[in-house]
Amino acid sequence: MRISEKGIDIIKKHEGYRSNAYLCPAGVWTIGWGNTFYSDGTKVKEGDFIYTRDANQLLMNIINQFEIKAKELVEVDLQQHQWDAIISFIYNIGIGNFRRSTLLKKLNENPNDPTIIHEFLRWNKAGGKILKGLKKRRNQEAYLFNGETSWK
Repeated sequence: MRISEKGIDIIKKHEGYRSNAYLCPAGVWTIGWGNTFYSDGTKVKEGDFIYTRDANQLLMNIINQFEIKAKELVEVDLQQHQWDAIISFIYNIGIGNFRRSTLLKKLNENPNDPTIIHEFLRWNKAGGKILKGLKKRRNQEAYLFNGETSWK
């Protein structure tokens, strides 16, 4: 399974594009479509610049890396909308956090568990503070995971 255009659009919407490296709310250097590292694992640093075409390629490379790792961790079959929500989630929190999450545990126990959507909503903080943008993103991911096409 691969992420759909809808899933990519959600990532782009919530990450936004920036050509110059900036400090995200968690204090990490970030560039392009919310990338904190490049395809080769090199961390983004102050002063870095990326062209749109390169940022789009980086986005797809990182998504591909995350999908490979997600396929190793997710032990159940998912529907496309569920996969899109999971990959958007991983893109934002990282594979290590996903690996340790209760969301993954519940997902592997029963992908139809209605409490899974609440696990998305728990990941709404950066630097210990609740962020409005993360609340919106998690709501959208939870709605998408649930198969709903409209969200707040």
